[in-house]
Amino acid sequence: MFRQYPRVDVDPDLIARLKRVSPSTLGHLTDFGFVRGLKPSFRPIKLVGPAVTVRIPHLDSTAVHCVLDVVQPGDVVVVDQSGDAARACWGGGVTYAAVRRGVAGAVVAGAMTDWGEILELKFPMYFRTISALTTRILGIEGEINVPVTIGGVVVRPGDVVFGDENGVAILSSEQAASYAPVLEKMEHDEVGTKQRLDAGESLATLSGARQKFDAAAGRRGRR
Repeated sequence: MFRQYPRVDVDPDLIARLKRVSPSTLGHLTDFGFVRGLKPSFRPIKLVGPAVTVRIPHLDSTAVHCVLDVVQPGDVVVVDQSGDAARACWGGGVTYAAVRRGVAGAVVAGAMTDWGEILELKFPMYFRTISALTTRILGIEGEINVPVTIGGVVVRPGDVVFGDENGVAILSSEQAASYAPVLEKMEHDEVGTKQRLDAGESLATLSGARQKFDAAAGRRGRR
């Protein structure tokens, strides 16, 4: 069975704001939304955009080809391979077509192939492994723009893919709008912190770690 639903737009200003900050800064605020087990196609890398999701049944990548008729420039294609990490559903031909369509990048739960071609095109993507064993166009089933699961994270159409060389996180539009100003402030404040470190101040004092450490040590001493 094949199913396809409309893509979901995201505020382009929100995407632009997240491009200026890092997922590792987000890691100071939450444990949720971080995709596990995937690596970037090259470093340094930046990938931020609305998710267009695809789910395929292991061997059949028909829907991966068809999703390229749906995407808009700046979209990120997110592929759930139903737990298959051995077969590559994404290679040089798909990458070339995606670049022609203006796709910002891809997140693939399984393998990719034709790594040299992908590197040459400088196409940003996250993947689990590289394999010469590939999927095929069989027309069995597939779904486009449905909730999928990637690296332990549920991804819904229109969620924001927020990635760089440190890793990739998935945020709803509401979460992204809430976190963006906080991340901007944290990274702005980091400049001042470095200046104070240059002046000889203690990192533990600036971060508050010293106060927590001493308080905990005091509690242990009173036992």
